[in-house]
Amino acid sequence: MIYLKLFYTFFKIGLFTFGGGYAMIPIVRDTVVNNAWLTDSEFLNFLAVCESTPGPIAINMATFVGSSQGGLLGAVLSTLGVVLPSFIIILIIAALISNLLKYAGVNAFLGGIRPCVVGLIISAALTLGAKTLLGFSGLHGEFQVNIRGIIIFAIIAAIAFIYKKIRGKKISPILLIVLSAGMGILAYGL
Repeated sequence: MIYLKLFYTFFKIGLFTFGGGYAMIPIVRDTVVNNAWLTDSEFLNFLAVCESTPGPIAINMATFVGSSQGGLLGAVLSTLGVVLPSFIIILIIAALISNLLKYAGVNAFLGGIRPCVVGLIISAALTLGAKTLLGFSGLHGEFQVNIRGIIIFAIIAAIAFIYKKIRGKKISPILLIVLSAGMGILAYGL
């Protein structure tokens, strides 16, 4: 039954993904593509939508995939599945936190998890960048360079860099998303 599979799948993702939504991207991508719930191209499009809408990206991803596969009930169960493990773990940690951090084993565990989280985030960035900008689909695939995408990326990066140099602080990610959406409309047409 698809509803149980959606809940179970996103429960596992929520339970075993450390580092938040960005660290979750490669795991969600592999899961939805391997289950044929979305194609690689659909996943990239939906990821862009999830990133530009309010709310945590992990919840947005679970809700979207659940909705696309099982309608409203699928969306609710997928969202519940991805949120429930964190909710339970945070309740337990909140009750025990003052005692947990004094143990060397807990600090060692957290010290070991941090590099993995960084690696997962970098992996997601490189995979999405290679697919979106270079059209790279795998070791045996061909490159289909997306010139318009590279130009938009370069302009956004330049704007962020110049803004930081002039104003001394980072530009709002919301403004960058709006600017890139506008450039996408201009570059790719309506």
